[in-house]
Amino acid sequence: MTPVDSFLAAQGYAAATRSPLPQDAGHRRYTRLGGGPRPALLMDCTDAPRVGVTPEEDLLPFLRLARHIAGIGLSAPAVLAEDLPHGLLLVEDLGPDTHARLLDAGADPRPLYEAAAETLAALHAAPPPAGLPRWEAERMAETAGLTFLDWWWPATFGTRPDGAIRAKFAEAMRAMLAPFADAGCLVHRDYFPANLIDLPDRPGPRRTGILDFQDAAEGHPAYDLVSLVEDARRDVAPEVRDAAIARYLAARPDLEAPAFRAAFAAMAAQRHLRVASLWVRLDRRDGKPGYLKHGPRCWALLERALQHPSTRPLVEFLHRHVPRGLRRNPDPAAAKDLPA
Repeated sequence: MTPVDSFLAAQGYAAATRSPLPQDAGHRRYTRLGGGPRPALLMDCTDAPRVGVTPEEDLLPFLRLARHIAGIGLSAPAVLAEDLPHGLLLVEDLGPDTHARLLDAGADPRPLYEAAAETLAALHAAPPPAGLPRWEAERMAETAGLTFLDWWWPATFGTRPDGAIRAKFAEAMRAMLAPFADAGCLVHRDYFPANLIDLPDRPGPRRTGILDFQDAAEGHPAYDLVSLVEDARRDVAPEVRDAAIARYLAARPDLEAPAFRAAFAAMAAQRHLRVASLWVRLDRRDGKPGYLKHGPRCWALLERALQHPSTRPLVEFLHRHVPRGLRRNPDPAAAKDLPA
């Protein structure tokens, strides 16, 4: 009997039907279980060693953050059982109605985005749990470089950037982001419709269930709002974007709107450049070219962010080193076999 079979049998799910859920770009696998004691999902992190951590290390942040989110009165899947050494969790199944699924089925986007913004404001307003990793200027510059310089740049120019380019890029990113480094709150880092679920029987901020939060960090709240209303994977109508931002700011009267919007632009510039380049890595390293279809959207969102004065350091770097005509997906035939 496999560890999964043993774990499910011990919890009363031996005869449950198993329906794997679509896997995203990450390593965790989810399976919907039917016919057991209650609706549940199996979360399987047995591939964690491939990303450099043990299965137990991979699960602990999820457990800690699930308790935190529930403790501040918001909706996250309840943990029903755990087998940490084997990287297995049994969690509450909040149902199939992710915001992504509802939007794809034609639901009116504005109520969903406004509800998500209200929940996000409550998540950010609560004191973050101790010990979160920092999502600050240095780390954000580093992660942007890991996709932009290590994958997009070689695929576009046919050669890796030299040390001087790397130093200038890091300096530009840090200069853009450092003014917003001290607004610490819990940042989900992937707060977008696929990770949100509609729970119409729950009131107020509890109506939007929060999923896939295990990589949360401490950072600036504008980052998550960018993830929501400037989604890398789907278009968001301007009126829906504006309504969600307005709902968020109305729920956070403690924030100064002009300063928040400056941070929003800087966070958007980092995220859109990093994610546009991430699609290249998924294509060239992981054999997943389908993600490249999102590249034009990300590059367009980056150009919009670069209109704000807070992004000037990155604007100057790109002006000197990346002509506007190259700010796009690389030529599919260019440097395809160049190792990273």
